[in-house]
Amino acid sequence: MASATQELDVFVRDALAKGASRAELQAAMDSAGWPMEQSRVALAAYADIPFVVPVPRPKPYLSAREAFLYLVLFSTLYYSAWNLGSLIFDLINRAIPDPADRAYDLMRFGDSIRWSTASVIIAFPVFLFVARYLSRELARHPIKRLSVVRRWLTYLTLFIASIVLIGDMTTLIYKLLGGEFTMRFVLKVLVAAAIAGSVFGYYLGDLRNEEQEA
Repeated sequence: MASATQELDVFVRDALAKGASRAELQAAMDSAGWPMEQSRVALAAYADIPFVVPVPRPKPYLSAREAFLYLVLFSTLYYSAWNLGSLIFDLINRAIPDPADRAYDLMRFGDSIRWSTASVIIAFPVFLFVARYLSRELARHPIKRLSVVRRWLTYLTLFIASIVLIGDMTTLIYKLLGGEFTMRFVLKVLVAAAIAGSVFGYYLGDLRNEEQEA
């Protein structure tokens, strides 16, 4: 695949150098059976400016600093989302207690609530700070939107959120069919769906905006 991509890049560069138009190149690649995505990427690799030879556009590169920032961003997102869900679950358990819960379990909720609250207070501001910093970097250098680590972690986040949503809905139907439908259970399902759905919707919208801008 890498060899084929390199061949396509060489073809586009040579054709542009000989004066072929982008429309002609696109039509030729379509006729040859190249996928639209690959042909668009090959053409986009060269700036549409008049010069004696095709001028390549700057390409994103992976730096240790960039990888660190995105790992911090998504790690704090996962950590914050998990502990926010845990906190709300514990509050629901205390507001609507199960008669089967032992006194020990009720006392344990207090420790769990304190831990989840402390985790959200620490992790979520870090997530917001790093997200704001990276958004400013992307505004100044749009080419960084093509960062490999950014795109991989974004799609990984979408995958995790979709799995949570599917599992959440599956559990809801399973409990409903079994007649185990309580207010406490419904609230927990709604909380999990709201958190996962918010993350999924935000990053899916971000990718769509990115494609429209491209």
